[in-house]
Amino acid sequence: MRRTKEEAEQTRQAILDAAEALFLTNGVARTSLEMIARECGVTRGAVYWHFQNKAHLFHEMLSQIRIPADELSERLRVDGEEDSLQRLFKLCIEGMAKFTQPGREQRVMTIMLHRCEFTEELREAEERDLQFLRQFIRITDALFTAQAHRLQPGVTPQLASRMLHSLFLGTLSDLLRDEQTFAPLLAADQVFTTFFRAIVRDWTQSTTV
Repeated sequence: MRRTKEEAEQTRQAILDAAEALFLTNGVARTSLEMIARECGVTRGAVYWHFQNKAHLFHEMLSQIRIPADELSERLRVDGEEDSLQRLFKLCIEGMAKFTQPGREQRVMTIMLHRCEFTEELREAEERDLQFLRQFIRITDALFTAQAHRLQPGVTPQLASRMLHSLFLGTLSDLLRDEQTFAPLLAADQVFTTFFRAIVRDWTQSTTV
């Protein structure tokens, strides 16, 4: 039984690996489950055994590289000895490094940002992605709200959280599209130090990593 479970997990991962390679080459919309099955040498039935549809497969591929929401909440908790904004700053730098260095994380984010059209076929995946985004925004909203007294005049917690999200995603999107042109943005510590200095009144060099 153990071997059967291990083999099933190996097959599932092989399907995810094949999908990742084809999505990156062809784009998500131009890749069918039949193509994925052929790529990894299994039947369409085997693909459907592990994944309900392409949207489910796409979601599971994204889940491999994302920090689970409960872990994200714990890492950015408002209480604790370390400055919560410093934890957020470090998470941004860590995330940027993870998604811009060669590897699975970079490939999957390239697919997400530059090889994916959210067609009707992927509506379920799009909804799940929006849920993840909204959960992240709620977490950062709460964090900035708890530190609202430190924000510059005119910067609300809601504005701060959405500006940060736009900065992170926009920077990552540009780097994955044309790293040569946007190479200065690879200095993520400088990028996010500039942001936090602009919105946090008491942000100093000592709060950076």
